[in-house]
Amino acid sequence: MDGSIDWTPTLAQVLGLGVGATALMDLWLMGLRRAGVATLDFALLGRWAGHLPRGRWRHEAIARALPVRGERALGWFVHYAVGLLFATLLLAWQGPAWLEAPRLAPALLLGLATVTAPLLVMQPAMGAGLAGRRKGPVAPNVLRSAANHLVFGLGLYLSALALQLLRVAA
Repeated sequence: MDGSIDWTPTLAQVLGLGVGATALMDLWLMGLRRAGVATLDFALLGRWAGHLPRGRWRHEAIARALPVRGERALGWFVHYAVGLLFATLLLAWQGPAWLEAPRLAPALLLGLATVTAPLLVMQPAMGAGLAGRRKGPVAPNVLRSAANHLVFGLGLYLSALALQLLRVAA
């Protein structure tokens, strides 16, 4: 042994966790949209990300900012990349042993903690203000965002269970 670490299984696990959890969140958001609840248009996330290389991270209203070529695809890419980052944070916090015996509580706690990203960073950067205060009452926005991110946390847990089933089946 040369002491090197084989990252392939960990990378596959992070991909499985992050993509699975983000996909579950997307299904949840699709259901909300069908029920008439407004959710983030990922093209606007892409527009925001597309302005970053130009040195602009904050906008008065992202919907009125100049469109960026490929913004919808970029938004979806960023959305899933952030899901992978959050999955990595869960594994860094809980360690790889969590994948052997996933527990719901850490996944939900991390999911709930990730709600700070939209409330404290993304919404202000896109012009909605802290916790979306410029878009209407704060409490419903915070509760909706918290629910969305709890669904992401549930997705982390369910994805870990799915990875276990795949490992057993292999």
